[in-house]
Amino acid sequence: MGKPSVAFAYMLERLESLEREFHELEARLGDPELVADNARYVRVMRRYRALSDVVSVGRHLRERGEDLEVAKELMAEASPADRDEMRAEVNKAEADIARLEEEFKVLLLPKDPNDGRDVIIEIRGAEGGEEANLFARDLYDMYREFASRMGWKIEVLSVQNSDLGGLSECTFTLRGPDVWTRMKFEAGPHRVQRVPVTESQGRIHTSSATVSVLPEADEVDIEINANDLQIDTFRSSGAGGQHVNTTDSAVRMTHIPTGVVVSMQDEKSQIQNRARALVVLRSRLLKMEQDRVASEASAQRKDQIGSGGRSEKIRTYNFKENRVTDHRIGLSIYQLEKILAGDLSEISDALVHDERTRQLQAEIEQ
Repeated sequence: MGKPSVAFAYMLERLESLEREFHELEARLGDPELVADNARYVRVMRRYRALSDVVSVGRHLRERGEDLEVAKELMAEASPADRDEMRAEVNKAEADIARLEEEFKVLLLPKDPNDGRDVIIEIRGAEGGEEANLFARDLYDMYREFASRMGWKIEVLSVQNSDLGGLSECTFTLRGPDVWTRMKFEAGPHRVQRVPVTESQGRIHTSSATVSVLPEADEVDIEINANDLQIDTFRSSGAGGQHVNTTDSAVRMTHIPTGVVVSMQDEKSQIQNRARALVVLRSRLLKMEQDRVASEASAQRKDQIGSGGRSEKIRTYNFKENRVTDHRIGLSIYQLEKILAGDLSEISDALVHDERTRQLQAEIEQ
């Protein structure tokens, strides 16, 4: 008969500490002064939500530990006829404890500062001309279907269609549970190998599109001084504009201190385009600040998309071989059509598992 892991007592100590913090935060959330301070309230609520899962799993772990002790006592006192039934209870409790210990360990790992945030996705055709734009459209359709499967909400902020129905650029938000946890792995250059519709000789070409994933910033995260903004208006133009050349509703917003530029033209009114541009600008500035704090000097976003070159890639979509390969974890799946239809779960689960495995290994080695 096995025993609970030697880390069990330590986990219960951690649980007691986390429960105290959880109750303190719960009490603070009812404080009118905190509710009146939106910035502080958001920070406290974010921490409260982060603690909710770990406390829930920890309490279940503690309960099963108590169940195990009771089952052991009953088994020692049981008649021979009842002993097998009590042994089964002991074995089940030990199995539950082992599983819950692993869950608890994962939940205790250092949190990504963006966990719980919604995201802004930017997709652009890169190398390969019009074929790259068509592939960018395929990626957008894939993420839209994946979002539907996950129960996330999607909102297109800006889109620039290309001549043959592709996307030269598209910006959209995804909102829902675990959206950052999963979508952050989509950031980077994506490579496609197939016969383009523009190819008359049937030759396979290699093209690429870039995906950038930004954590959506709250107003309390990034304060933008109106004096730091240069806002230019112009008439919407280009493929796909619904209100092309009717009014000066399009907006180009420049953050003067950083030089970050955001353009929006899809909405009818200048006010709506300004609001959308500000959402994207705030999220880009948050990402830059997080990179700076992490001593990456704003290189993280550049690392995400690279130059868009075909030799740089996080994932390859090979039509001839019906294969999708994620190069970071060496995973190949020979069901390309299913993946492009939005069934990204196998890849997404593998990437999340790989990150957690590496984090747990780093904790062990410390």
